Amino acid sequence: MTGQQGRGERRGRLGRKLVTAAGVAALAFVPTAAGATPGSGVTATVVAKGTSPGPLRVSAPEGRADVTFTTATIAPGGSTGWHTHRGRLIVVVKSGTLTRTLDDCSVEVSPAGTSFVEPSGRNHRHIGRNLGSEPVVLWVTYLLPEGSALSDDAEAVECRPGK
Repeated sequence: MTGQQGRGERRGRLGRKLVTAAGVAALAFVPTAAGATPGSGVTATVVAKGTSPGPLRVSAPEGRADVTFTTATIAPGGSTGWHTHRGRLIVVVKSGTLTRTLDDCSVEVSPAGTSFVEPSGRNHRHIGRNLGSEPVVLWVTYLLPEGSALSDDAEAVECRPGK
């Protein structure tokens, strides 16, 4: 290979590199298809929002699941009765204050603007009460095995003072 031939090959490689670099740089200025597009004709209304006291751990039942959204109102002095659920629930307290007594006799108070997850199974009996003077309004999302009732009646837990 002669000196002139070597210089020519080097110039050719340098030229190809410059052309490639220029092409890549030019691509930065070429409009591309948008990865996301703005929506149109869609409206959404927030009906309830609640903040959880900690992380929410939610899992759907195995197999096919029914996902049901409800609004429930508990009148002052009213209660849900003792019950269980076959799947988990995500609950937002829209208004009022819900007082729940759990299977171990512990009491959880959830005021308006809070949310919580109710666990599933017979070992998680509970009752929700409205001990206030205004209605309690709940927005509930049920994640239940297909065909399940929203809740199942349960025997009352006898909670004694100090238990």
